[in-house]
Amino acid sequence: MVSHPSVQPAVFQASLREQFEAFLDEHRSALHDSLDGLTEEQARRSLVTSKTTLLGLVKHAAFVERVWFDEAISCRSRTEIGIPASPDESFDLRDGDTIASVQGAYRQACAASRRATAELTLDDLLLGNRRGPLPLRWVYLHTLRELAQHCGHADILREQILDGTTHAG
Repeated sequence: MVSHPSVQPAVFQASLREQFEAFLDEHRSALHDSLDGLTEEQARRSLVTSKTTLLGLVKHAAFVERVWFDEAISCRSRTEIGIPASPDESFDLRDGDTIASVQGAYRQACAASRRATAELTLDDLLLGNRRGPLPLRWVYLHTLRELAQHCGHADILREQILDGTTHAG
C-alpha cells in the first residue's frame, strides 16, 4: 500500500510551503518507486507509440527537476547543467541507463532541488526560465502538476507490464 504523507494531520495545519513540499515529495517518491520490483527489460518496455517507458519517465522527471530548480534558479543553460535541450530528448534511454542509475540520478536531482529552494520564499522570483520571471509558488504548482500526470502514466504502464497489478495495490 502506498503511503500518502500529504494526508497526515500535521500537514493539514502546516504552512503553505510545507504543504507544497509534502505533496511534491509524495509524488517524487511515487514516481521513483514506480520502478521498484521491475526487471530492466520491463522498465524499458515500450507500450505506447511515444518514447514513454517507465524508465524514461523517471529519467524525464530528473530533467524536470533540473529545469525548474537548477536552470530557473541558477540561470545556467541546459548545456552547462548537462541536460538535454528539449523535454522530448529527456526520455531517450542510453545503453548504460539502468533502474539503479536512473533512480539514483532522480534522487540526486530531487535533493539538489530541495537545497536550491531551501532559502527561497514562495514569492521569490526565479529568473532563469524562458517564460520570464516566475514565483517559486508557480514553479511548485507546475512541477506538482507534471509529477502527478507522470505518476498516473507510471501507474498505467506498471499495470500493463504486470498484468493488472498496480503500484498502489
